[in-house]
Amino acid sequence: MNTGVSEGDESVSLEFLKKKMADFAKERNWEQFHSPRNLLLALVGEVGELSEIFQWKGEVPKGLPDWTEEEKVHLGEEMSDVLLYLVILSHTCGIDLGKAALRKVELNALKYPVSLTKTSSK
Repeated sequence: MNTGVSEGDESVSLEFLKKKMADFAKERNWEQFHSPRNLLLALVGEVGELSEIFQWKGEVPKGLPDWTEEEKVHLGEEMSDVLLYLVILSHTCGIDLGKAALRKVELNALKYPVSLTKTSSK
């Protein structure tokens, strides 16, 4: 049985998250509230909560070396809220988020070829 979690690196598929979120909402009879508009507004609220974590920290180095474990756990929770709302929003809109993201990466590669971007931020 495919659980959506790969063995070894324990990565989780978007499909698995989509199913978990759909089951979660169905069990609570929340699908009735999951219109694209409502989900988008909830997503924006969660992005705001994520932004608050960084609001007064200035520039933060990669890896968050000065952050406590508690701060990192909180960050992960808020990032997860954003991801989960985005996954359920894409499902509600009938968008295959994984395919859309891969297409966007390919489009960006055409728009920003390596030969033109390695030495400039333009």
